[in-house]
Amino acid sequence: MVKPFDEQPGIHAVVSGYTGGHTENPTYEEVCSETTGHVEAVQITYDPAVFPYKRLMELFWQQIDPTDAGGQFADRGESYGTVIFTHTDEQKQIAEQSKHALNESGRFSKPVVTPIRDAVTFYPAEDYHQQFYKKNPAHYNRYRVGSGRATFIQEHWSEA
Repeated sequence: MVKPFDEQPGIHAVVSGYTGGHTENPTYEEVCSETTGHVEAVQITYDPAVFPYKRLMELFWQQIDPTDAGGQFADRGESYGTVIFTHTDEQKQIAEQSKHALNESGRFSKPVVTPIRDAVTFYPAEDYHQQFYKKNPAHYNRYRVGSGRATFIQEHWSEA
């Protein structure tokens, strides 16, 4: 989820990490064990005058399968589920409107199940997770294709 946002004007930082759970400072191994309640997430620092929150939502939907409640592509389990964490009432309203619009669009044959929750403490992931697509481009690209993500995005968003 880092690369698509990292390449946009007005995006200052995209940090990989964990949020939504009950354990302080969880590690990757703890999050993947499904015992902390966290999901893998990105925290995006952006300039809303250049890249508004509505555009963040549009780009987010174009990177995931919002109809899959069991994870994402080859990554299965709650820690890989999609969630939108909002920091303000305005963000929550925009997120809910975009989810509703996507549901009504007919783009997917199943309903959009991505939950929208209030933001809680975000914990940055270990250094080796940060900017993974730049540090390990061959692995990143193999996974993107092999997991089915690239095909799914092409099939559902090629005209977007």
